[in-house]
Amino acid sequence: MKRYIFKKLIIGSAALFCFTGCSDILEEKPHDFYEPGYFKTEQGVIQGLTSHYAHLRWIYGQAYYYNSVQTGTDENTYGQQADGNFKDHDLSGVGVINAASSRADVVWNNSYNDINTASGIIENGAAVGIASSLIAESKFFRAFDYFLLVQNFGGVPLDLGAGELKFNSRPSRSSKRNTVPEVYTKAIFPDLKAAVNELPDAPRLTGTATKTLARLILSKAYLTYGWWLENPNNIPTYPDTPRTDPDGHNAQWYFQQAYDIALDGINNPGSYGLLPYYYDVNLGSNDRNKEIMLYADHTEESEYYNGASLTYGSGGSPDNFAGWMGTFNYTAIRSKNASGAAVSTVQRAADQFLGRPWVRMVPPIEVFTKTFAEKTNDSRYDGTFAAVYRGNWNLLGTGLTDVATLYNANGLPVKPGDAIVTFLNDEPATPITYPAGAGDNGVGAGVLPGRSDYVISPMGISRIVYPGLWKLGPYRTDNAGGLGQPNAGSTRPYPVAKFSELYFVAAEAAVKGAAGATSARDLINVIRARAGKWRWDNNGKVAKTADNSTFLTSTTPAVIDINYILAERSREYYGEGYRWYDLVRTQKWNELAGQYSIGGSNYGQHTPEVVTRDIKPYHYLRPIPQGQLDGMEMSTAEKAAYQNPGY
Repeated sequence: MKRYIFKKLIIGSAALFCFTGCSDILEEKPHDFYEPGYFKTEQGVIQGLTSHYAHLRWIYGQAYYYNSVQTGTDENTYGQQADGNFKDHDLSGVGVINAASSRADVVWNNSYNDINTASGIIENGAAVGIASSLIAESKFFRAFDYFLLVQNFGGVPLDLGAGELKFNSRPSRSSKRNTVPEVYTKAIFPDLKAAVNELPDAPRLTGTATKTLARLILSKAYLTYGWWLENPNNIPTYPDTPRTDPDGHNAQWYFQQAYDIALDGINNPGSYGLLPYYYDVNLGSNDRNKEIMLYADHTEESEYYNGASLTYGSGGSPDNFAGWMGTFNYTAIRSKNASGAAVSTVQRAADQFLGRPWVRMVPPIEVFTKTFAEKTNDSRYDGTFAAVYRGNWNLLGTGLTDVATLYNANGLPVKPGDAIVTFLNDEPATPITYPAGAGDNGVGAGVLPGRSDYVISPMGISRIVYPGLWKLGPYRTDNAGGLGQPNAGSTRPYPVAKFSELYFVAAEAAVKGAAGATSARDLINVIRARAGKWRWDNNGKVAKTADNSTFLTSTTPAVIDINYILAERSREYYGEGYRWYDLVRTQKWNELAGQYSIGGSNYGQHTPEVVTRDIKPYHYLRPIPQGQLDGMEMSTAEKAAYQNPGY
């Protein structure tokens, strides 16, 4: 039976659990109105619970939020077609983050609705007969939302108008921000500890919250707060407050808690676990696997349950369209027919290697020369990027279905499925001959002797031509021999939390001094051992049986540091929306992302340019959104005091 988690609970719409024979489905029914008293009914509480999962779709997969946690890091800079949303976040002199341009507003604008829903359920659930294990899901989500908020903005309001952590049933036009310690110790930690105690070991429905999921978020919150207390680089906080814990604990205590709870999650996995091969974690046909503990769900089976069109995405929420942002315009690739005329070789298709190109974000060259320098033994590069673009002109609807052969680099013949443009793993011994401008192939790719595919080396990657992000590419089962629906938002679930991160949290805490039987190196080597195992060469499109685990684990440094942890996190989670949080938590943003290299914005510009970012300490907090400031009935001075400094 299919299992879905669907729509956001807003005024005019609600969702309903099915507790009968369809008990593995979260089902929805529309409502003409929604009012606060509804939470005093069993049906209202149940619908509110469903909305927690649906609200994830308004954040995760939302491209402008995705931009805010990727662009400006060492994983992404802006692409050739980037608008101000992307250029602002790059902090490289082409834009400025401010209260109007920061797309962290997506978190602010969507988290508080869910927090208030959670408070309503927590207050009323028991009285209307809802089990404590279900109410614990609301505790989890209230903490989850506050954790997102405090990482982005610093101290945020706990009182929405009816008192701290109270369900608010009336509009409020004023607000007071709590401090960072108050948010953690009053909201995040108590709710997550309760969730760990009260949630089930196994999800009641596929994708719902469990003890292990709560352990992951709690351990990560402890880890983040420990860094905040330590504050190694003297990054300012706001509202201004001493870096002391109300409960009297120091940073080391929190690092130890993070380690212990993450180990509890590893040792008590419930229904979760690591998959044998990294490739399978992000394979579209294997979505909702046991490694992904929380996701923003979508489906190709119903527009109603998908929450968006199945044929055309407008680029608005709740579509899952983050994957478009890092896709270069491969449809510009050209080969020649028998008459010597240029024809389009790689058609836009609903294929995990392809999808809809927007050219908004691009990986800097260092992603390929440093982060993923090891591409032969470590399977994660191959399981992350679309590095080979293959001919698909034979698919139904292209107009070239009867053409068996075209001619590509060096005038050599190519057939459907052959490589047309390849991004090489390394710099070749023989220099690539690049054309001036776009050249015959349309995208400025070069030629190597004897090869029928055009090529680009890592040092030739530019703002306009670069490997795509395979792991977030679309997957559809309804293409029926054709191109499918490449202009629709992805109908795949967007991953939010993975079981594998428990190993990284525990390892990072160990590097920060937490003591235990399992060392940071041992924990990281569990991940690296898996990375060494191959069953499929993804970009080569061929079976590959290899186990390089011994090589990878033996080359792990004897003593690992935070920079090594961060490099491993990037190899594991590249492009999934973790990176800004990782760099801000560890206060390594400027050190690791302050400079990057990239080619130009025109075809044929393969000479790298070194770019320096201007990352200021105040950038470690995002600005309070302008819409929030405009909506409050407060004086100009009060609004200025409400805003984070620097903005």
